[in-house]
Amino acid sequence: MKTDIQIAQEARIQSIDVIAKKAGIKKEEMEFYGQYKAKLKPELWKRIKKNKDGKLVLVTAINPTPAGEGKTTTSIGLVQAMNKMGHKTILALREPSLGPCMGIKGGAAGGGYSQVMPMDEINLHFTGDIHAITTANNLLAAIIDNHIYHGNALGIDPKKVTWKRCMDLNDRALRNVTVDLSKKNKELRRPENFNISVASEIMAILCLAENMTDLKKKIDKIIVAYDFQDRPVFAKSLKVTGALAVLLKDALKPNLVQTLEHTPAIIHGGPFANIAHGCNSVLATRYGLKLGDYLITEAGFGADLGAEKFFDIKCRLAKLRPDAVVIVATIRSLKYNGGMELSEVKNVNLHFLEKGVANLEKHVENIKKFGVPAIVAVNVFPTDIREEIDYVRKVCRDLGVEMAVSRVWAEGGKGGKDLADSVLKTLRKKSKFKPLYGTEKSISEKINIIAKEIYGAKNVILSAKAKEEIKKIEKNKLDKVPVCIAKTQYSLTDNPKILGRPKNFTVTISEVRISNGAGFVVALSGDIMTMPGLPKIPAAEGIDIDEKGIIEGLF
Repeated sequence: MKTDIQIAQEARIQSIDVIAKKAGIKKEEMEFYGQYKAKLKPELWKRIKKNKDGKLVLVTAINPTPAGEGKTTTSIGLVQAMNKMGHKTILALREPSLGPCMGIKGGAAGGGYSQVMPMDEINLHFTGDIHAITTANNLLAAIIDNHIYHGNALGIDPKKVTWKRCMDLNDRALRNVTVDLSKKNKELRRPENFNISVASEIMAILCLAENMTDLKKKIDKIIVAYDFQDRPVFAKSLKVTGALAVLLKDALKPNLVQTLEHTPAIIHGGPFANIAHGCNSVLATRYGLKLGDYLITEAGFGADLGAEKFFDIKCRLAKLRPDAVVIVATIRSLKYNGGMELSEVKNVNLHFLEKGVANLEKHVENIKKFGVPAIVAVNVFPTDIREEIDYVRKVCRDLGVEMAVSRVWAEGGKGGKDLADSVLKTLRKKSKFKPLYGTEKSISEKINIIAKEIYGAKNVILSAKAKEEIKKIEKNKLDKVPVCIAKTQYSLTDNPKILGRPKNFTVTISEVRISNGAGFVVALSGDIMTMPGLPKIPAAEGIDIDEKGIIEGLF
């Protein structure tokens, strides 16, 4: 069986200007990054902004196994299938982070015969967007400490600097470090920790910004620290917004690439879904809606994270109205959620499958709470048998949702026809989208609504630290915004070991942070870390390149 990268290396890629022409984009509306990648200029938006919006379809998933369930692969395969059937359909995805690429999950460019191209470049440095975000983030951190060192005219309390440095790799050693601005003055020494770059507020801002002016306004509003009177210090006061904007000027432009079947794909932005809001940029989504009759996009991890944040944060702030949702499930993930050992999920076992469908049922119920029609896509593997698939079909029928079998990994667009038909059928239903809560509610009320309505929690406990942080946010009147809960992707709870559809559990919020520039509050639950670590055997150990420049092991 060929690996993903072998399939990608054997593919014939079309020149990006050919792909652009299919999407209705002119050469002068792009900046070329070699033969197969391009940035979309603001001039394109000026021309297409009055076009009618296409239908917006979100692809999400149930709670996954550690390897993931093929959500991105399904998104790519669905777009290929729609175009194969004659429907002008655009894809919008997040950019992969090097953290998981070198860690446990591998790349995020799809798989099999449903990939975006050039796969190796997209998974690695791509067009440099995440590097630009990392540099801008760390410039702001350097400016803060430089300001303190040179007299501290703003009266920043060194112990209350909230802005973190970042790096786009998993490195647990950076979770706890010390910043020492002066060996002579212990008051200028403080404990510090790095975030992974895709958890940076700069990433969230880039993904929610409408244009350069909006980007700069959002950067101005970032709270970087508190002063000795416990008042917020904004990035604007450090007079560095212009420099950050310059570093981000190219990163703000969406990237155009293609799928294996030469379908236009816009890949831009990539906040983590368990730590951040997990959606590609608003700009990428807007461009896709104006260029196609249908836009397929995805949000990270299970629907309890990606879909909830897509609806309550991205759609609310960008005034988007989704028309349908595809919930990706696999037989293996259902058995895993039913309590079957991960090493055994390839084996036929209806008992664990029947227990695990409760997780799917909860996610279907949750999507219905937002008023958006849903379709279940079963991403099949060679080890799946008809009896297992038919059982899931019966469950979906009882839930009143369409179910389609997806074979896009093995067959590309051809294997997504069943899913495409179901999506088109479901799109005939009227979406009655509404966010889960009103932003006027208190922070604790919003946390409780998400935890109880979406996760199914019985109780929510706020730590003493979280309560103090909420008081500070409310005191500064910055609380009337959406909430982004950072939690494990493997469970509806904040404990990754509790699978399926648990009940009578408690969600613990350990910390609350304000992402004032991005426009939401982040609540950290359980043992979630904003700097992940590498597994015992990281994926990086299997990656190599030969003298001809051929890469292997990048999956």
